[in-house]
Parts: sequence; C-alpha cells; structure tokens
Amino acid sequence: MTFRCLKIAKFMSKRKPLTSHNPITLIYVGGTFGSHGKPLTPLPADTFSELMTTHLSKLPVTIDWKNGVWVKDSSQLTPQDFVALYTQILNLYADGNRQFVVITGTDTLSYLGAFLSEAFAGSDICLILTASMKPLFDANVVADTVDDYVIDGTSDAWQNLNDAVGLAMHGETGVKIAMAGEAWHAQTVQKIHSHDLMAFSGHFRAGYPATSYGKVLPPQRRGHWVDDSMAKLEAIQSRADTARIHTVYCVPNDANLLAEQLQTIANQPASGVILLGFGAGNIPQSEAVATALDALYEAGHLVVCTTQCPYGGVSDAYASGNWQYEHHVLSGGRLTIPAIYARLLWLTLAFEPPARRRQRWTYTVNHKPTR
Repeated sequence: MTFRCLKIAKFMSKRKPLTSHNPITLIYVGGTFGSHGKPLTPLPADTFSELMTTHLSKLPVTIDWKNGVWVKDSSQLTPQDFVALYTQILNLYADGNRQFVVITGTDTLSYLGAFLSEAFAGSDICLILTASMKPLFDANVVADTVDDYVIDGTSDAWQNLNDAVGLAMHGETGVKIAMAGEAWHAQTVQKIHSHDLMAFSGHFRAGYPATSYGKVLPPQRRGHWVDDSMAKLEAIQSRADTARIHTVYCVPNDANLLAEQLQTIANQPASGVILLGFGAGNIPQSEAVATALDALYEAGHLVVCTTQCPYGGVSDAYASGNWQYEHHVLSGGRLTIPAIYARLLWLTLAFEPPARRRQRWTYTVNHKPTR
C-alpha cells in the first residue's frame, strides 16, 4: 500500500463498506478544479460536466453527476450560497442518497466543509469535499471546443477526486475533506499554504459535530432527522439573507479603537463575532472594551475569542486574556477559525432566540478556556 493510501485508510474502518454498490452523488460547484484559461475562471457547469463524462467512467463506481445550485470561485461564497448548497444536499439526502462528493474551491473549502458538518450533525450522511490546487485541464491550452481540453499531468485534481470517491464508496458517516492523499474531519481543516499542493492540514481528534456521526441510522430515526431539518429549512433560508459573522483582528492599537469596533457591531442585529486575539487569546484591556463586550452580550451577540496562531488554541493562563471571560466572551478552545465561523453561522441560522444559541455553543464547545 502506498503512503497516499495509508493516509486515506485512516478513515476506512475494519467493517465491510456500508453501501459500496450505490451510486456516488457528485456535485460540482466550481473552484480551481474545474477552472480554465488565464486568469483562471470556473468553467460553466454544463461544459465541465460534458468534459467529465468520459473520465468519470474510469472510476470504480457509478457516478450520479449533479450541477451545483451555484458554480463560482469559492472566494466569492456567502452565507446564502452555503445554505443553497445545504438545501440541495438535504433534498438529495431526503430522497435516499447517502454518499456524496462535492468538488469546490480551496479558498473557502475549510469554511464550507465545517458548515456542512454542523448542518448535517446527527445524520448518517457520508459527505466528502475535495478541491485542487491546480486545474484538472491544462490552462495553457486554448480550447474552442470540448475536444480541445487536455488533462494537466501535473495537476492534483484527478488524484484528489479518486481519493474522495474512494472514501465515499466506503460509506463511513460524517463530513470529511480529502486533499493531497490525506483526509480529515471537515471541522478540523485549515488552509496553511497559498499555492503548494499540500496546502491543507487537519487532525483526527475531533469532538462535536464529528462525534455525532457515530453509526448508520435506522430508517425511522433518519426520517425524524429529515423531518426536523425540513421543518426549519425555510427559516434558515430566510435568515441567510441577513446573517453576518463579524471578525475583529487584534493588532497593537490603542484599546479604544477595539472598543469602537466592538460597539459598532453591538448596534447591529444579533449575530456572531470572532475576536482574533494575540498568542493564547489575549486582547487589549480597558474599561471601554469591557463595556463594549457587555453591550454585545446584551444585544444578543455571541462573541468568541480565538487566536491568530494556527495551532494550540486559546488559554486563560494570562491575565490579559482571562479578564474577557468575565464579560460574556466565549472561548474558541482549539477550534480553527473556519470551524468557529461555521458554528456561529449555523447557530445564527438555525436557532432562536440568541440565548438558545449561547446554550448550544456551551453544549457543543466547553465554554471554559482550554488550558
């Protein structure tokens, strides 16, 4: 077995694949994988699906191709786009499909994966997201017809798709991301390099929502999950139009500037706020900042402190970080920034009133800072 296969095999349990003979539902929503030309631009869904028809027949499983509800560069995605894709997958899942692969872009791959992980928590979906750092088709070859497109032999796209399809065939429940011969729980993934083929990192020590995908659901329980999800779908779609997750990046400014930024957010409709602190989650301290944090809480905002550091998470070991938790700030623990964004967005969309969102956060994330 190759090194690549060994990495992917970490998600292959010892039991027999659950539904390996079922078709894999593959959804294309754009990204570098299906881009072409200079500058790179996502190919229209119909063009890309036609190009992929022959190549997909080489895979060891039947592929049920679906054009996404949107096809765009992933840097342009919005909460409405996240919800539209969630709705498409939810409807397919309700119709009996359980094994999915989504081809998207790398810029917001970790955000989208973490969001879908939150949205499908408690289901028995098998959903694998993948992307590529180089387009499948050679961008240097001018193509006037579909016969002119040539696969780029240096691209990582086809191998990433092969790996994702292999995981989907196996059928293990959960939402995962497959890239560069590795696969991780979607909520743990972050992009750590802007152009290297091994641009992502993740880990396997994931808590909720990964822990909610423990086993295949009995039909009745799956039906209840679908019914509950469909019942709140209209409200989620409506809230997506106005959902905002604010981010405040701490830099060495006067604390009054931070207070002004926070107070401005406090005057807007209740949402989520990501506070990116220094080191272990330390932030500028002043009476004005404390007052602004209290105002955010009173207005129904969830403020979550995380760190600008890519690894390690936050801690309450320092007085310069500890004080904020007395003013209703929630700890991001060891969650990545994309995972925090995804959870705050899902809570904003799926739960009312704001007090219930806070309750759900403390239920799914230990609200005490991680030491």
